[in-house]
Amino acid sequence: MAGLLALSRAIDRANEFIGKSVSWLILLAILVSAANAVIRKIFDISSNAWLELQWYLFGAAFMLAAAYTLKQNEHIRIDVVYGLFSRRVQHWIDLLGHLLFLMPFVTLMVVYFVPYVSLSFRSGEMSNNSGGLIIWPAKAILLVGFFLLALQGISEIIKKIAIMRGDMDDPNPFISAHEQAELEAKALADEVRS
Repeated sequence: MAGLLALSRAIDRANEFIGKSVSWLILLAILVSAANAVIRKIFDISSNAWLELQWYLFGAAFMLAAAYTLKQNEHIRIDVVYGLFSRRVQHWIDLLGHLLFLMPFVTLMVVYFVPYVSLSFRSGEMSNNSGGLIIWPAKAILLVGFFLLALQGISEIIKKIAIMRGDMDDPNPFISAHEQAELEAKALADEVRS
């Protein structure tokens, strides 16, 4: 198990670095959007390439940070139902969800995206929009995003098994929305008092 946990830590570090790094792409997308709007209004000049660049940047931030979101346990789930169960049952729900839903889906996406990206790259596929960008980088971002998500899924499975076996502490203990609100209110009250 020690070797698997070392692999999990390496995957976590890589996805954390990538996830935090690509967050800057949101700022870049905003700057491109603002510059495009200003140039369009002042000089009456516009380009589909600028619009598509915004989409590429936002898509890259979303796809390349998906694995980091999973690592941080910030993905969407129904906490109202999830919170009714004991922590052990929650771990089983997470483990089975990763094994039965996440991993088959991301594996399928990676398998199908490899020829999809390859064909787009080989053909030099371009946007249908006049003055648009080449398409294969956007498709490659999808492939990389799903690959990183698959790696993070492996890491999460390793960690869930280790937690359930008692080989490691839970890095993301579940706190219900109500408990989180109470903690935040207490922290805010303590901050105001000091």
